[in-house]
Amino acid sequence: MAREIREENGGILSTLLKFVINAVVLLAVSFLVPGFVVVGFWTAFLAAIVITLLDYLASAVFKLDASPFGRGLSGFVIAAIIIYATQYLVAGVAVTFMGAIIAALVIGLFDAIIPTNVF
Repeated sequence: MAREIREENGGILSTLLKFVINAVVLLAVSFLVPGFVVVGFWTAFLAAIVITLLDYLASAVFKLDASPFGRGLSGFVIAAIIIYATQYLVAGVAVTFMGAIIAALVIGLFDAIIPTNVF
């Protein structure tokens, strides 16, 4: 029983750590990419959660991995659309269409360096 609780807590802590890393990546992308603005850490944290949920929905509906390098051009386009759509769901996120495309590319590069399996 104690082992199951530790594994469950490890899963929760691991998931929270992934969201924190993704929030930091979003803040870095906000700093690097013109046309992609995230106001603060908690906004980035919430945006990371929303992006993950939209990625899950895209994966379930379209049977595609929506990571920028997951399925070639189609995965890249879906990732850009998800990033662009996030601005309508999270206050404090502003993205231009070109900013979403560049952000998808930069996030894909960060994901290649720091894989978190969330984007």
